Amino acid sequence: MAVPDFQTWFLPLMKRIADGNIHEMNALREELANELGLSEEDRNEMLPSGKMNTYRNRIGWARTYLKKANLLTSPARGTVQITDRGKEILATNSQDLRVKDLKKYPEFLDFHTVKEKDNSNEVTENENETPEELLERVHLSIRKQLELDLLDRVKLSPPKFFEGLVVDLLLKMGYGGSREDAGKTVGRSGDGGIDGVINEDRLGLDVVCIQAKRWENSVGRPIVQAFAGSLEGVRAKKGVLITTSDFTKDAMEYVRQIEKRIVLVDGKTLASLMVDNVRFPRLVVI
Repeated sequence: MAVPDFQTWFLPLMKRIADGNIHEMNALREELANELGLSEEDRNEMLPSGKMNTYRNRIGWARTYLKKANLLTSPARGTVQITDRGKEILATNSQDLRVKDLKKYPEFLDFHTVKEKDNSNEVTENENETPEELLERVHLSIRKQLELDLLDRVKLSPPKFFEGLVVDLLLKMGYGGSREDAGKTVGRSGDGGIDGVINEDRLGLDVVCIQAKRWENSVGRPIVQAFAGSLEGVRAKKGVLITTSDFTKDAMEYVRQIEKRIVLVDGKTLASLMVDNVRFPRLVVI
């Protein structure tokens, strides 16, 4: 089963603390997970950020919403206790409890209305999402659009710019050497398909050959095979082939079979790496 939305936890949580005693949230999370029959896979599911288990996040926000409606309180850090209002709502509503039921309380409405006003008009709010899930969804959406925009700009750039960008990217990712040294090899004549050479580490113990393909069509095996052959000319065993498009299945299968270590970076991965590692002004001014 999927992890229930955070509103689903409202009523089970209220019933667990209906005795009026102070309860530890850590214990309640496990009790609630057992009550709703979460599998090990459900419990291991993470938010897109990978920083928190989904079910723990949703139970936490269920607690926050119920607290804002004054249905429960927190006598001490990490604890909860039902309020008189909470007991009243359990007595009159024991089948279902949702955000719409909490909106009749002014203090909750103030809290919830502020959140809605802060949302951009372009963001569609899903009432089953926790605020944190909403923020992560918006963040991922913005990042995805940024990646697409960057890749479009790169596709419009001159080949020389793209080759230099690839070298800059690898340097930003921590490979050794300097931009000046790497730049000497970019676009040299008679390079056999190698657009750049960069040290794998700062001591220059090994080198990585680079080929950059600013293409729209998929890069096939013949191109990858030719690049692998060009490594022999510089006695290199490692290479990175980066494209703004993608690779055919034959190309990807080929690099898994050969002795040389060649990493294929498609346009989607390239855009993601640029967002993570490169300062944008240098990239987008074309």
